[in-house]
Amino acid sequence: MFRNNYDNDSVTYSPTGRLFQVEYALEAIKQGSAAVGLASKSHVVLVALKRNAEELGSYQKKIIKVDDHMGIALAGLAPDARVLSNYLRKLAMQEKMAFNRPLATSKAVLSIADKAQENTQSYGSRPYGVGLLVAGYDESGAHLYEFLPSGSVLEYYGASIGARSQAARTYLERNLDAIRDCTTVEQLIVHGLHALRDTLSQDVELTFKNTSVAVVGKETDFTVYDDENVQQWLDKLDSVSNARNRTDDDDDDDNDDNNNAGGAAGATEGAKEEVDAAAATQDGTDAPKDEDVTMADA
Repeated sequence: MFRNNYDNDSVTYSPTGRLFQVEYALEAIKQGSAAVGLASKSHVVLVALKRNAEELGSYQKKIIKVDDHMGIALAGLAPDARVLSNYLRKLAMQEKMAFNRPLATSKAVLSIADKAQENTQSYGSRPYGVGLLVAGYDESGAHLYEFLPSGSVLEYYGASIGARSQAARTYLERNLDAIRDCTTVEQLIVHGLHALRDTLSQDVELTFKNTSVAVVGKETDFTVYDDENVQQWLDKLDSVSNARNRTDDDDDDDNDDNNNAGGAAGATEGAKEEVDAAAATQDGTDAPKDEDVTMADA
């Protein structure tokens, strides 16, 4: 039987044990613009790339505030993200009304995971076509979670979702120790912008118009920065990149100098060997002549 006989709804397994509707929802995430999250011991940072469908249209909102201590970055279908963010806001309000305390980040992500998983086993519904990075700070510290339409949730020190997210993930993996040891929010943001820039195509640059940044942490409410407020970190990103390029150029110059010095020393040594060989040859040709003269005299 053909594959499309098993992707008409989300409750039918294929003979190989796959749910194609869930896989389609996961693919929808890859069609959205990239979002990156980073967590240190005291803060969590979200950075996201905004898109505009047309030149005359505004940029789509990529980071949504849930509560003073929590927010999300999305990749995929924005309407689905709006439904889930409203659900999280409702949970946060109920937690405050019933227990007079903020909603724990782990409880929030598990709640939306259960809600998403129900859509994968209910006939007539479809999985949410959006992935979320949930950033929060509660009594147990700073947390960063990745939510997927399949209902799976994992906690990360650094995560990325959306188009070309593998490039950002590679940067995060290479700089994991530095990210975990960050002592300031600015350091986290610069790392996040570096990772986000790696996801861009060659004809696109990070600007204050297409970049969003959000911060939450110890004694810091969830705050979203857009437009001109982002320029300060973009300037730092450029300065750090220029400093790294200068360092790389200096290293290349040092290597070239060492190679040139080694080549000059080798040339000098080779010239010396040629002189010695010529002298030895000269001595070898003169000696027989002296012997011939002596024998003739005898």
